[in-house]
Amino acid sequence: MQIRLSPLLSITFLAILPLMPSCEPPVTTDLTKSTLIPQPASVTASGGTFVMNADTKIYVSDSDEGTDAVASYLSQLLSPATGYALEVSSSEGVNELSGILLEVSDDATLGKEGYELTITEGMVKIAGGSAAGIFYGAQTLRQLLPDAIEASVTQEGQTWSIPTGTIRDMPVYGYRGAMLDVARHFFDVNEVKRFIDFLAAYKMNVLHLHLSDDQGWRIEIKSWPLLTEHGGQTEVGGGKGGFYTQEQYKELVAYAAERQILVIPEIDVPGHTNAALASYPALNCDGRAPELYTGTEVGFSTLCTDKKVTYEFLNDVVRELAEITPGPYLHIGGDESHATKSEDYLPFVNQVQGIVKAHGKTMIGWDETAQADLSEGSVVQLWHNADFAKMAVQKGAKLIMSPANKAYLDMQYDSTSRIGLHWAAYIEVPDGYNWDPATIVPGIGREDIIGMECALWSETVTDMADIEYLTFPRLPGYAEIAWSASSLRNWESYEKRLSAHASRMESMGIGFYRSPKVAWAASGKE
Repeated sequence: MQIRLSPLLSITFLAILPLMPSCEPPVTTDLTKSTLIPQPASVTASGGTFVMNADTKIYVSDSDEGTDAVASYLSQLLSPATGYALEVSSSEGVNELSGILLEVSDDATLGKEGYELTITEGMVKIAGGSAAGIFYGAQTLRQLLPDAIEASVTQEGQTWSIPTGTIRDMPVYGYRGAMLDVARHFFDVNEVKRFIDFLAAYKMNVLHLHLSDDQGWRIEIKSWPLLTEHGGQTEVGGGKGGFYTQEQYKELVAYAAERQILVIPEIDVPGHTNAALASYPALNCDGRAPELYTGTEVGFSTLCTDKKVTYEFLNDVVRELAEITPGPYLHIGGDESHATKSEDYLPFVNQVQGIVKAHGKTMIGWDETAQADLSEGSVVQLWHNADFAKMAVQKGAKLIMSPANKAYLDMQYDSTSRIGLHWAAYIEVPDGYNWDPATIVPGIGREDIIGMECALWSETVTDMADIEYLTFPRLPGYAEIAWSASSLRNWESYEKRLSAHASRMESMGIGFYRSPKVAWAASGKE
């Protein structure tokens, strides 16, 4: 049976077609409504849209050092989902630019990591204080595009539009970090690279790698090969463990540097050293090697602090690490060394600090190291003892704020979390967000702090799915704490923006925890 419409009905039907809902999401033209994390310093809208298409090019100035690498990164980031080549070209001699322009700004108020992102209907311009600032502006551009930009395959039929206007932005803290414990459970090069990409997406700039502990030694030291040959071959629960060759470590350092991330290696001494003690009996006071350890207890191991060979060992370890670590810092741990006699601990830290300095690096230590005679420029990382943090400041040291009850990613969200610990606290998403590094310890202010770091210890973390479950959705909040001014931060605003990031995280393939404390956007999977 056929149904025929009268001419009048046909005209009426055609007239209402534009009013019917479309499958395409509405195009946003108000830049101030963008759900950016971290929250930028200022956003102004101009009411139009820029549309990226197959003809879009990325332009760089030949005179701007470092912009080529950022342009190449941006092209590779945006190409999979768009299917566009996004050719990188020089802006020199081009009279009428249209596309995406990256350039170093002479605006001193931006600082090295700040940027100004100007979007018109024909051009996106990212002007940064340096290549780092341009990179962070590119991450903002990434978030302004539809969530599907994170897909690894071409999204046919997708319109790649962003609202026009201007964003000016710069970080509050120069140190915005996350620690990954690869000692309790080992994670391979590709897994660490994925973690680095998580940090880069939210403008974090430090990866702290916890490379040694009782359960495993994870970095090749050529002058002490048994550290990895023997000490690297297990992990918590008795798994096979693993380690990074120096070439693999350098590969990670280079990969991170391409994303403006500094790698800080940690060799934890004098405690947390059973893997080293099992590998070289001479490092033990009794000269006997203990068995390899696969449990999760802490505080039972110590290097023999009055043996000459201990400092020869540490000198070699620091020397080899310093040679392959371009950044200024080496982390020497120093925490939970309960088996080290109190009268031996401080002289030991003092001596190790000298070794680090002799190899051209600055020492970072956990807050227990504040008791030592800290050298100028030393950095202390607060994790549990506020009095030690105050002591460090009194001695002229600077602080990294990583309070365990706020910033430890291995803490469970609540008692139902499938993995994680809770000795410091249950840290739900609002708890991880609602604190300020500059006010959490009375007597310690912004001027005493170089930044903050969240930490993922891996006693219960065995694979990438576990990393993602505990890291997300808390990581974006830590990134905002480190980047955005406290006056711009509040839970109500952040919850809405985080909620909108659900589909973005899904497009990135992140298996995040759907916290009941967040009113997730309806577009996300339930």
